[in-house]
Amino acid sequence: MPRAVTLIRSAALSDVAEYAYAATAPAESRLIFLAGACPLNDDGSTAAAGDYAGQALKAVENMEVALRAAGASLQDVISTRVLVASSRQEDLVAAWQVVRDTFGDHDVPSTLMGVTVLGYKDQLVEIEAVAAVLDA
Repeated sequence: MPRAVTLIRSAALSDVAEYAYAATAPAESRLIFLAGACPLNDDGSTAAAGDYAGQALKAVENMEVALRAAGASLQDVISTRVLVASSRQEDLVAAWQVVRDTFGDHDVPSTLMGVTVLGYKDQLVEIEAVAAVLDA
């Protein structure tokens, strides 16, 4: 199945970043704007309290559910924003590594941000995303 997302890399920018610096989607693609995926269990409780990596994994899992409901998958994501409730770089990196590993070779443009607080009790991670698909 053809994909709408094209990842763009530039030799003029550092190759240290573990993501593409830009991405495009053709005009005929359908954009999907996802709400921030939170690490919530089916009963509304926050998963993996105190565990940045565990919450990142649950947030990605919930994002995949929302993508499927919209007729998309992780391979259709065009960008992400990973929010981590911490001022410690190692906490941000712990969450990021889960996101990075989950996306694999589809290393979309991403922003990783430390924030002071997120919306749910014990929430440490939230992941926003935009996806693009070509409907048949």
